[in-house]
Amino acid sequence: MGSFLYLCQQGVLTAKMNEEIRNTLNVIPHQPGCYQFLDERGTVIYVGKAKDLKKRVSSYFNKQQDHPKTRILVRKIHKIKYIVVNTEEDTFLLENNLIKQLRPRYNVMLKDDKSYPSIVIKNEYFPRVYKTRNILKDGSRYFGPYTSVQSINALLEIFRTLYKIRTCRLNLTPENIAAGKFKVCLQYHIKKCKGPCEGLQSLEDYNRNIAEITEILKGNISIIEKQIREEMQKLAEELRFEEAQELKEKLLLIQGFREKSQVVSSFDYNLDVFAFEEDEQAAYINYLHVVNGAINQAYTFEYQKRLEETPEELLGLGIVEMRQRFGSSSKEIIVPFLPELKLANVEFTIPQRGDKRTLLQLSQKNVKQFKVDKLKKAEMLNPDQRATRILKTVQKDLQLKEMPWHIECFDNSNIQGTHPVAACVVFKKAKPVKREYRHFNVKSVTGPDDYASMREIVERRYSRLLNEASPLPQLIVVDGGKGQLHAAVESLQKIGLYGKIAVIGIAKRLEEIYYPGDSVPLYIDKNSETLKLIQQLRDEAHRFGITFHRQKRSKSQITSQFDEVKGIGKETKRKLLTRFKSIKRIREASDEEIIGLIGKSKGELILRWIRETSNRQEE
Repeated sequence: MGSFLYLCQQGVLTAKMNEEIRNTLNVIPHQPGCYQFLDERGTVIYVGKAKDLKKRVSSYFNKQQDHPKTRILVRKIHKIKYIVVNTEEDTFLLENNLIKQLRPRYNVMLKDDKSYPSIVIKNEYFPRVYKTRNILKDGSRYFGPYTSVQSINALLEIFRTLYKIRTCRLNLTPENIAAGKFKVCLQYHIKKCKGPCEGLQSLEDYNRNIAEITEILKGNISIIEKQIREEMQKLAEELRFEEAQELKEKLLLIQGFREKSQVVSSFDYNLDVFAFEEDEQAAYINYLHVVNGAINQAYTFEYQKRLEETPEELLGLGIVEMRQRFGSSSKEIIVPFLPELKLANVEFTIPQRGDKRTLLQLSQKNVKQFKVDKLKKAEMLNPDQRATRILKTVQKDLQLKEMPWHIECFDNSNIQGTHPVAACVVFKKAKPVKREYRHFNVKSVTGPDDYASMREIVERRYSRLLNEASPLPQLIVVDGGKGQLHAAVESLQKIGLYGKIAVIGIAKRLEEIYYPGDSVPLYIDKNSETLKLIQQLRDEAHRFGITFHRQKRSKSQITSQFDEVKGIGKETKRKLLTRFKSIKRIREASDEEIIGLIGKSKGELILRWIRETSNRQEE
């Protein structure tokens, strides 16, 4: 709401846009990703990244911006778009790609078109391994890009130390080596190179080292971990602890390469990626356009269902729409399932593993987020829509005849049979209505008999509703298993309501649902909204009942202890209980507080009783 008020104070947005931005700020997730600000013409004017999208984007609107350019930017925002990713590193890479593609007006930091560095294994005899920002299609292998130059430098230093790969740019062909054109350099003499330039290291031996380096760059660092740990142990045995610590720090940097980016992968990927989600009313499709391994377009949209269109048909429509809109001519399309579509010279792929599978998962993550956010926006505009959706699910899962707009739940409370009480909580439209909650003092039951207590309170509750002609619930939930449920059913039968109101019991042990006359329970998915609503009902009834039971027990303890004080009546006990709440607090109160509350004569009786009982406790 603070964002909305700030925008209004700026006086720059229409009512429609105010509502749109406010709704976006309310549903944007607490996840890493990139965000785009669009102006009134739909042009992207700023691209940013965030570890937490909700916090970062909201910060533009919930406070006065100090920088004049930022204030101008905020005034021009008419729409917000965002893309979620899995890691913070991916936000850097995706932001870089989007800024290069879109060139937003207010992104001045990246106008130098700087690229993130990669590591290349050069396609040559005795391949060099080095850092580069230039990707060339010359048969070399590229890994990255990476956001941490420090990690790359540490990794390359480890490669040179452990594998002794060359750093020179000499053309080490077999003919040149055989002709004796080269001499070993300083790197050979300090034991950081094995001298392939003079034929002192064979090509086969060198390539074995390159193969291990390749595995490490793929993320399989167990090889180098083992070698580094052995070297650290050796240094420690030689008491060279500082060198061992330096090696450990380098190992920690290398371990950062385990996680491979999902935003940028191998440079030769040029493809489209589509993901699909649906509900009863609409289908949602996410589109990612990947060029040279980098995502430079991301878009999610929906189709309102008109007839009984199949997912395959809707996905095919979406693929044609997006490829035309963005002018894509990619020869490969990644999809979750094959669409009803045939395109000339285009291959559809359903990946099971690897980089392409990772790209599909990222697309699926974004389309699911879009669906969730759209649902949240709709429910904010129409709160009854959420209740209808949840209660439809409850009706379906519990096989009810009518939608349970009004639900009541009962719970008993007693400790070793003392002060038996019960609670009834009321939910309407899937939300608690606390003014209609009711407490019950169990009157006809002696001792700990939960079944008898349940019979009494259910009969009292619904007999009264019938007498007052008050609305009856569509569903009754009993906190307990078959025994408590059977007791509630007996009372409903007695007053003629059994069969007119659905009734179920929920057992605490495995959260199983019991129906009258059926010994086999129903097990509902632990993550379903139906079970969550029933658990909320049960927990609220338990909380409400326990609170009432504690109050009763506390009053009883104070009243019973004051019974031995002659001259103290009910009104005096009530005043003391209302003011001090417990015997302990009465004992800790000053003489003036007690006398000021109940008068001098009665106050002295209480003070004398406090002293006598304190002396007895000390003895």
